[in-house]
Amino acid sequence: MLKFYKLSTILLASFAASCGGGGGSPGTTTEPYSISLRADKVQLPLNIAGARPGIGVSSPYTTTLYVEARKGSVAIPGGTAEVFGCNISGGLSSGSLYYLDGKAEHETDVTVGGVTTKVPNAYRSISLASNSGGNSFHFHSGNQAGPVQITCSITDPSANRVVSTAVDIVVGAATGKASSIKGVAEFPVLGVQSNTANLRTSTAINGYVLDDANQPVPVSSKANLQVAIISGGASNGARLLSGSQSGSVLQVSTIGGVGLFSLASGTSVGTILLEMTTDRADNDVTNGIQDPIVQLYPVAVDSGVVAGTPAPALTLVAATPPAGTNGLPYSYAFSATGGVAPYTWTALGGIPEGLTLSANGILSGTPAVKQVGTFQIAVRLTDSQGSSITGNFPLVIAANAAVDPANNVLSITNSGCGSDLCILPVSNPAAVAPVNGIHYQYALTVTGPGTGGAVWTATGLPTWLSLSADGILTITYTATQTVPKLEDCKSAAFTINANRGGQTATRRVLMSFGTGAGTCRA
Repeated sequence: MLKFYKLSTILLASFAASCGGGGGSPGTTTEPYSISLRADKVQLPLNIAGARPGIGVSSPYTTTLYVEARKGSVAIPGGTAEVFGCNISGGLSSGSLYYLDGKAEHETDVTVGGVTTKVPNAYRSISLASNSGGNSFHFHSGNQAGPVQITCSITDPSANRVVSTAVDIVVGAATGKASSIKGVAEFPVLGVQSNTANLRTSTAINGYVLDDANQPVPVSSKANLQVAIISGGASNGARLLSGSQSGSVLQVSTIGGVGLFSLASGTSVGTILLEMTTDRADNDVTNGIQDPIVQLYPVAVDSGVVAGTPAPALTLVAATPPAGTNGLPYSYAFSATGGVAPYTWTALGGIPEGLTLSANGILSGTPAVKQVGTFQIAVRLTDSQGSSITGNFPLVIAANAAVDPANNVLSITNSGCGSDLCILPVSNPAAVAPVNGIHYQYALTVTGPGTGGAVWTATGLPTWLSLSADGILTITYTATQTVPKLEDCKSAAFTINANRGGQTATRRVLMSFGTGAGTCRA
């Protein structure tokens, strides 16, 4: 009896093993491998700040991806062997894969300011082991917008075939609407034509047209970048070149947001100021420019002194800057001769409010002066050898009735408003309160600087009158309040204030009901 029991136990164990039920083993099933891949987030923001990858709510630029493989309906066996291969298979050239597992082989020591920290390594492809049939890794966005495809694969050993799957992630959202231009010259300093120092007299220049997300604007079938030489400075004899175009103005098409043209120097030393313009409205400058985006770009022109020859004295070109208009964009390039280019310009004083002087000698901005007139601008010019001189230039800022503070005062403009008192006429409201308790509403209005609605406040209001922040006077009373006698009366005067565009308008106000013969109850 005992021997039979042992034999039965052995037979049962053998039978269980042959059926694949022992110890969680998948048995000898020949079902094929399958693989799945999913991402926590399939849309990530554009990482323009270069934030590092991480896990959690404070790491919005990183998403976790989960890869899993099964043999039939059973998870593939686990182990330390790397069985999953994942890579960025298409789309963006920026953005990387990360393990973020804290292992030393996946991190690098980086020392900044004497402090050493461990930084996760970035990969374009990674390998993963299987843990209960799956694993996870991470994708971190970069500064390029668009879609990216991530593919993971595993080899099915029974069929000797590779099984793959992919997931798409979108980074950022390019608008395609131009918002900025950046210029880059191959040679930022040129020599004058026929110089004897063998200085280059032309340079290739790229104009980068970028959208709101700092991404290249789409390729345009029409020219979408216009370049012009602004008169003055070293513009005499200078010209722009692009294919068959030659002159002081040209139009080029960008490729991937980048336009190419050349600038040839003229016969004058100083600064050639280029104005690059694109049209945000339709990305086309050939049909007129409706919504201009403008960038100024300077190129220095040197006299080309032969090595070993003393440079001529550093001299400011004493040209009077053209007059500007208050509230309108302005640009001017200062020029100099002699010394050794490139030059550095510094403002010493007298720059009108709203304008700035760049190190390249460009005075630009939008004047926003309270008192128009002539401003004496003091500047310092320093050449590459450290020689410097100073000078003064008069700049006239003319009046502009549309923006000058004296002509652009915030005003409360309702009918009945005089110089210091507003009398707002109101028809006699119904004696019985409406269901909502509101007997009357009156909208206050302003004109002057700023956009949108003003912010309104009041003091001394009657108990039955209120003023909302957006300027609505409302007469409200219910049975629980003292009902004012509103027929043929005037309220006591109260004060209203409107604030917009950094200015405040104040008026004394009273409300006149009917004939206004009596005094309304408070």
